[in-house]
Amino acid sequence: MHPTYADVKAASDRISGHIRPVILTPTDTTDGIHLRLALEHLQYAGSFKARGAANFLLAHRERGTLPRVGVTIASGGNAGVACAWAARMVDSAATVFLPNSAPAVKLARLRTLGAQVLRGGDSYADAAIECERYAATTGALRSHAYDDPYIAAGAGTLLEEIVTQMPDLDTVVVAVGGGGLFTGVATAAAHHGIRVVAVEPENCRAFNAGLAAGHPVDVSIDSVAADSLGARRTSEMALSAAQSADTVSVLVTDAQIIAARQSLWDNRRLAVENAAGTALAALHSGIYTPEPGERIAVVICGANTDPTDLVTP
Repeated sequence: MHPTYADVKAASDRISGHIRPVILTPTDTTDGIHLRLALEHLQYAGSFKARGAANFLLAHRERGTLPRVGVTIASGGNAGVACAWAARMVDSAATVFLPNSAPAVKLARLRTLGAQVLRGGDSYADAAIECERYAATTGALRSHAYDDPYIAAGAGTLLEEIVTQMPDLDTVVVAVGGGGLFTGVATAAAHHGIRVVAVEPENCRAFNAGLAAGHPVDVSIDSVAADSLGARRTSEMALSAAQSADTVSVLVTDAQIIAARQSLWDNRRLAVENAAGTALAALHSGIYTPEPGERIAVVICGANTDPTDLVTP
């Protein structure tokens, strides 16, 4: 089962004062659509993942289940960075397993945060296996990039903050990888009666495929956003949350993702990663067509990226 709305509210109280409240851009009204961007790329550790990581480690510290050896996680990059940041916040150690494909910018960020970084094969799934072995051998607390109730509830606090600033919100648009952000946001959205548009790359579609099958299934991973959204399968929690919320699942191409990311730089001077462009691509490409007057928030989820490929006009 996915976390409850009460879990999201508890996470809000727990991480208050430890994370940065989200900033929303002023309303941009075009063709009758009222759009605001949730600038979560400004969050500590460079992505929304800081919310779940803080909630996870603070909760385990409260319960007395945070071992002296620290925490370990497998990650494509952002979850590992957030885990390392949160571990330092609670005076603990972090060991992060990365696939060989992880970007150098995320590796460098992890080392700056003092994490022990170990390579774990060619994919996130390979890194997860190595992480499991490490946890079993050392007794380290095993965290997860997305499939954990504390992680998902922490991510859901983002929607609570958006609604506080935008109480007339109709729709929130989020990029989906393994489904942690979606699970938390959808749990809170169901409480508030808000639609969730879940956006994935067409060749990196674990959530969409799981919805179609009715259960998690393995998918192939091939996308410019795979470093953040490259989960081979979604979680049971995400599929459960999708049933309780008004959920729309859409797919976008890599070309559409790249164009949306570039537009954030061209029009707003926001240097963000491809996952952040993925959510906006659903609107820019017309894959998701809003109703007249629809009030929409698009989550700009992370900025752990090398911006040198952004073209300055």
